[in-house]
Amino acid sequence: MHRLLPYLVPILLTLGGTCALPSEIGSPDPPLWMRYPAISPDGRLIAFSFQGHIFLVKSEGGTATPLTTGPQHDTSPVWSPDGKLIAFASDRYGHSDVFVVGSNGGAVRRLTNYSTDAAPSDFTPDGQFVLFSAHRIGAAGSSLFPIRIFPQLYKVAIEGGKKEQLILTTPAVHARFNKAGNQILYEDIKGFEDPWRKHQTSSVTRDIWLYDSDSSGHRRLTNAAYENRNPVWGPDENATYYLSERSGSFNIWRMPFHPQANPEQITFFTKNPVRFLSVSQGGDLCFGYDGEIYLLPSGSKQPPQKVQIRTDLANTDAAPALKHFNDNVTEMALSPSGKEIALVVRGDIYVASIEHGETKRITNTPGQERNVSFSPDGRKLLFAAEYNKPWAIYEASINQPKEKEPYFFNSTVIDIHPLLENSEENFQPRYSPDGKEVAFLENRTTLKVFNLDTKRSRVILPGEYNYSYEDGDQWFDWSPDGKWFLVNFLDRNRFSLEAGLIDSEGKQQLTNLTKSGYEDVKPEWAMGGTSMIWASDRYGLHGDGYSEKSQSDIYEMFFTQQGFDRSKLSLDEYAILKEKQDIEKKNERAPTPEPAAHKPTEALKLDLNNIEDRVKRLTLGSSSIMDAALTPDGETLLYLAKGDKGVELWSVKLRDRELKRLAELPVPPPSPTMPQFGTSVKLDTEGKNAYVLAGG
Repeated sequence: MHRLLPYLVPILLTLGGTCALPSEIGSPDPPLWMRYPAISPDGRLIAFSFQGHIFLVKSEGGTATPLTTGPQHDTSPVWSPDGKLIAFASDRYGHSDVFVVGSNGGAVRRLTNYSTDAAPSDFTPDGQFVLFSAHRIGAAGSSLFPIRIFPQLYKVAIEGGKKEQLILTTPAVHARFNKAGNQILYEDIKGFEDPWRKHQTSSVTRDIWLYDSDSSGHRRLTNAAYENRNPVWGPDENATYYLSERSGSFNIWRMPFHPQANPEQITFFTKNPVRFLSVSQGGDLCFGYDGEIYLLPSGSKQPPQKVQIRTDLANTDAAPALKHFNDNVTEMALSPSGKEIALVVRGDIYVASIEHGETKRITNTPGQERNVSFSPDGRKLLFAAEYNKPWAIYEASINQPKEKEPYFFNSTVIDIHPLLENSEENFQPRYSPDGKEVAFLENRTTLKVFNLDTKRSRVILPGEYNYSYEDGDQWFDWSPDGKWFLVNFLDRNRFSLEAGLIDSEGKQQLTNLTKSGYEDVKPEWAMGGTSMIWASDRYGLHGDGYSEKSQSDIYEMFFTQQGFDRSKLSLDEYAILKEKQDIEKKNERAPTPEPAAHKPTEALKLDLNNIEDRVKRLTLGSSSIMDAALTPDGETLLYLAKGDKGVELWSVKLRDRELKRLAELPVPPPSPTMPQFGTSVKLDTEGKNAYVLAGG
């Protein structure tokens, strides 16, 4: 984009007179959201992460000293047994790697160098190695999905430049050695749930385990439907302290190791969870609560005491600045006219002229906007936003008549108003083809339709048909006549996604179109509603990384026998058909019947009998496909696939199977420490221009 509306920054000037300085420069308020506190082995110091740096403070409180500086994000400090070194994670080279620094400051040494994130949890008892968790490659015999949420446990020498050594392929986080070095306490990972989720009760809640290297045996110490986290050794090593939601909110509990022992609750916080537990060699417990650091001395009968901390950091707030954005785009939507494009940039919506780049900012709020799309007439924008309520659906419309202001990018006044605000989470809205209704997701998995006239909603696909792991992982697509939806739904027998068809009134039973048992995702209407395309991994590699590295193909399913027969014509046969159609069109006669690509008002006639026999594989080989689009005439497929340097745009001429790479777009690999951007390819209504979003 070329031009964005600048912020107007008011400046207050004091003319004449004097201004008295405060008696003390610096923030009088205590710092909040200090994270990952770790008490030193002798109990004298506490290391913690704050505003992306590692700090040290005395256990009795006082002014904290920064141990690391710079623009990177440093976190998760861990003490060596002698208290002379601190290991931590830092993203200063991209992914988070493990580093060490002296507890008195000085040079920082990098210990790991790999393309996935690593987080340290302990030193070996001799202080020569750092224990850390990272996803690299799981055991060949493991039954777990080989994905990033299931890390392995490694150790790396503090000398630097040494090869890491694998300890456990079992997901073992917050792992800590005993003094003898033959046992490890750790917290397991069983499933996809967000680690910061509170009050979870399910089959994938985490438990505390004890690993014995002499016997290679794992002993489960907790076994409950609530969360148990962050184990540390008691000073006598006859018990473990850990965090548990056994009493409701996360608190500290103590559990002796003999089987008949009952856990004992140590802290009794109720408002917020206790986080980040650590212990000194003498048994002093240090932890985080409500953004601050607390200490419970060994043997104390008093409640835990807040550690009074001051940082005296210089103001690091960003100064107001004029920004020109050519990146950071997370979504795009093409207008029906093809004259403008809506973009979501840093959580706000902009609309830009495609020809000249003139840009209009539509929203300017602290809340996030997303899921933007145009109305069929191009005069309104539909989007979801998180303002004063949970996710709700809003509409932006041009105030002036079309003859005065035909486009958003040159409009003067935009009216933004809510369409659907309630106590539910409503997002991913899309207009119906006639613009009279809006389809959306309620509470992540329930597909509903909201009528703009009656202001009433109806259920199309109940939430029981799907399960959402993260925002944006559900899919539906209106048919051109507005009578049907293509949807993704879960095959409960395999917990894999299938493509389905359901009517837009929600009165008919869901039809499973794919029935493959593999992952069949993102079904989209094509050829004016006479076919659909979708991605399936039935022939691709199912390698390490699951969705990130697995391969798929694009398929087409035809809802009419006529369309299927047309797709099988040879080049010569198709040329004869096109010549005949051109003559008929020139003579203004009715053309030979063909799929109506531009007649959304005509009701579709879907023939589902033996539809599984009317399927074609469009791609010539499997690859890591990220998005695809079929031209309106059904002759050319465009798709985005991961390449060696990022994302590649490919085209396949389906009639003669000609494959061509159109573009190579350098995009950095995904990382939890870097922004995640959408990847998509969209065609204009005539299929002449393709718009690609990749890497922001």
